[in-house]
Formats: sequence, structure tokens, C-alpha cells
Amino acid sequence: MTVIWSGLTLGAIYGLVALGYNIVFVTSNVFNFAHAQLLTLGTFIAFWATVTLKLPTVLVFLLCAVIVAAVAVVEERIAIRPVRGTEGQLVTTVGFLTLLEGVTQLIWGGQPLQVPFFGSEKVLSVFGGRVFPVELMLMGALVVFAAIFVAVSRGTMLGIAMLAVSEDREAALMRGINVRAMAIGAFAVSGALAGLLGPVVGPETFAVVSLGSSLALKGFVAMAIGGFGSGPGALIGGITVGLIESESGRYLGESYSNLMVFTALLAVMLLRPTGLFGHARERVV
Repeated sequence: MTVIWSGLTLGAIYGLVALGYNIVFVTSNVFNFAHAQLLTLGTFIAFWATVTLKLPTVLVFLLCAVIVAAVAVVEERIAIRPVRGTEGQLVTTVGFLTLLEGVTQLIWGGQPLQVPFFGSEKVLSVFGGRVFPVELMLMGALVVFAAIFVAVSRGTMLGIAMLAVSEDREAALMRGINVRAMAIGAFAVSGALAGLLGPVVGPETFAVVSLGSSLALKGFVAMAIGGFGSGPGALIGGITVGLIESESGRYLGESYSNLMVFTALLAVMLLRPTGLFGHARERVV
């Protein structure tokens, strides 16, 4: 059962990255691969605010959210807006990921930094398995944020406007929707989410520069399995990837864990190209 809890924890992190992808994708049809590095930046800011500045927990979360959201807005301005509507969007997000990774390493170095957890570190026994409170918090965060994503995208005018912009930017603009503000808002919200997760993800993964590249790939796999633009898909996709990785690592060896994850991705793409919760779009011209 301990291995299952470990898989669920990994899955929660992957699912939260996939959810960040979906926030931007629903509004802009952009795969923001730099989102994983924004989350990594959040872990470093959490370390800086907690260990160096010794700020209270509330201020640590606030500082992480504000700084990472501001960086995400800068990304939209310099890496997305100039190439919007072209194939270069994907390349520029990868480029921004690399740039952010280099800046992070320049500031904090390449060594892993331990981010203190603000809550209890006592090991709990749940259903016969060992689990830490921070791991339970990560799982709860995935459920809560996925539920908020679904509620906003399906039950509010803001959510409907986001879907309209994603479907047809020109038509949405003619209907009076501020397309540029929606795009900036999506990046700001996804960045704030990444920042808020920094103090929770950091104690589990450490603050390490290479974390972003790993999470970017696994988060994308979780998004593809669950379905592009789907909140429940991010949740199920993340958990699926995490459990496959942990269970295959246990029974087949660590060298097979990535192989089994991408085998599962290939199987889902062959059977259901839109993902488990995705929907094919039809457009009449």
C-alpha cells in the first residue's frame, strides 16, 4: 500500500502540472511547456522565503503566487504574443523553459535544496501504508483545483468566454470578448497556481533545477491520457501516470518505469486519440 500512496503522490504532482497546461490550453490553444519550470521556480522561491527570509507561511504562499504569476505574464508577453497563431508557439515555450531553468540555476545553483514543510512531518499509517501529511495535501490539492477548474469552465460566464476564445478567437473578439486580457489572465492564473504549489511540492521533490524538465514531460503525458482541456482528465491522467510509474518501478525495475508510462500513452492514443475525457471538435466552414 505504501507503493500505491507513493504513486498517488507522483500522480498528484503530474496531474497538477497537467491542470496548469489545461488552464492555458483552454483559453489559448497553447501547450505551455514552461509551466513545469514555473512550478520549479515556485519551489525555489518557497525555499528562499522560508529558509532565508523566514517569512510566515501565509506570506510564503502569497510571495510564491505573486512572483510566479508575474513571470508567467512576462512569458505570455515575450514568448507567446509575438508568434501567436503560428507553429512557433510550442518552440518558444520550450525556449522559455530553458531560459528560466538557466536563470534559476544561476541564482540558486545546481544542488538540490530541501524546502521545509510548514505542517507536521509525522508519518501516518493509512489503509496499511505509510504516507506523509504533505503527500495527502498534494492529493487533496489536485482534487480541489480540478473541481474548481470544472466549476469555472462549465458553470460561469468566464468559463464560457474561455471556451469561446479557444474555439474561435476572431468570432470571440467580434462578440466583445477581450481576447488579449483572457490570454494574459490564463497565464497569470496558471502561474499563480504553480507558485501556490511551490511550498507543497518542494518538500516532496526538493528544489532542484532539473525538476522542471521531468515534470514537463510527465505532465504532458498525463494531459494527453486524460484529454486536452479536461479538468477530470488531468486528475485521472496524473494518477494513472503516477501509479504506472511506481508499480512498474517496483515489479519491473526503475529502468522500465518510463517505458511503461509511454506504452500506456501509446495505447490510449491508439484507442482514443482525444484522451480518456477529451472530445473531438467539429467545425463547419
